[in-house]
Amino acid sequence: MSDPTADNPGGTGDLVPSPRKRTVVPRHASSLIVWRQGSGEPEILMGMRHPKHKFMPSILVFPGGRVDRGDHGVKAVSEMKPETFGLLAQRAKPSLARALGVAAVRELYEETGLLLGERKGQRLLADLAPLDYLCRAVTPTTRSMRFNARFLIAPAEAVRGEISGSGELEGLAWYGLRAARAAKLADITAKILGEFAEWLDVPAERRAERPRIVFRGQDNRMSDG
Repeated sequence: MSDPTADNPGGTGDLVPSPRKRTVVPRHASSLIVWRQGSGEPEILMGMRHPKHKFMPSILVFPGGRVDRGDHGVKAVSEMKPETFGLLAQRAKPSLARALGVAAVRELYEETGLLLGERKGQRLLADLAPLDYLCRAVTPTTRSMRFNARFLIAPAEAVRGEISGSGELEGLAWYGLRAARAAKLADITAKILGEFAEWLDVPAERRAERPRIVFRGQDNRMSDG
């Protein structure tokens, strides 16, 4: 995707064209909201991005990252529920829709040490069946680093292992929903938490029927239908 623009100064004399700026194409990415029912409120697994990160340093985020080539076409323990796959495939080719789920599981393991699936030697076989779809967010065109991110959800009882982390995320812990929303967050993360809170309020059997939502521009909430 490209949206080149150039200024056209008015008046007389020589016209000096401004440099053409090419919009950065967003990279496909996915984040995973792992949650459990805590004492009185839901708790979410989150961590603080390292202060040296170029993208959103020193803020609380969900585990996640961009889709790698190796996320395509790999074996899995289970496949996504039809409703989850269908929601992802609304804005992605089937191979990419599946890779988004695999990437979310892989990033969870790499960043937190928690496993949603199985390890066979050096291979990670993702368990995709527990995944639910929440929404999508596209980084504004003004940013030098952009992502077309899908936010997926998984229950804590589906993952196993001990939180260990790779150092990419600091302070990995289970945050109560209210504490998470009060922490230092990017605007989009705050809005995703709000979207997740609304998702929780919908009966489980009707969650896949929620309107498809995308955040665009300055994190504006829009229909993704």
